[in-house]
Amino acid sequence: MVELIEGTARAGYGAVGLWRDRLDECGAGAARNRALAAGIQISSLCRGGWFCAPDAIARRARMEDNFRAVDEAAQLGALTLVLVCGPAASNDLEAGRREVVEAIEELAEYAATRDVALAVEPLHPLYCGDRSVVVTLAQALTLGVGVVIDSYHVWWDPQLEASIASSAGRILGFHLADWLAPPPDPLNGRGMLGDGTIDLRRIRRLVDSAGYEGPIEVEIFNPSVWALDPAEALELLGARYREHVAG
Repeated sequence: MVELIEGTARAGYGAVGLWRDRLDECGAGAARNRALAAGIQISSLCRGGWFCAPDAIARRARMEDNFRAVDEAAQLGALTLVLVCGPAASNDLEAGRREVVEAIEELAEYAATRDVALAVEPLHPLYCGDRSVVVTLAQALTLGVGVVIDSYHVWWDPQLEASIASSAGRILGFHLADWLAPPPDPLNGRGMLGDGTIDLRRIRRLVDSAGYEGPIEVEIFNPSVWALDPAEALELLGARYREHVAG
């Protein structure tokens, strides 16, 4: 965690997104202090959500974990808490979606007391069975909180342009990764910017047109990228962003 924060700052980036499963390395308070000392903003905390469960006791336990996620985001001073909404606890997909609606309503009330912004990240339909029952941006917009637009998850959507336009004022995060065809792995097969099939510059322009002016996060799950020297990876990201996204 400390290496990530300080290395990103040294590379000249202005913000970094953090994951909850790495906070145990130093704690939210220490991570915030490191970021402040390095002069870098914590753009988001990922992730809350995973609300659905087979019984009321398990659902309450998941909600309590989401309250902790809100507390951690507040301690970090993160701009937003990213929510991944699923999977359904049974084959009843619509029941799972109703659980998500009810859970977000409750969580939003608590988040308001901690001054934490919530944002739902719709995932690609590939993940509907094991990660998210929210699979389009239009669907995410019905949930009453902010949204995160991730190129990897939304690029395929024939209604994307209209949905991004409808997101004006609700976009709290923008993630970039490319789609390799075919993906080498369902989860850890995202591509480096420019290596896949997504028109990244077009999506950037649509998000810009919707008025988003916040940080842009590059989120690539891929062992070949993770194997790079961290400084080399950050340099490559910058070069690929300038070539395939900026402008």
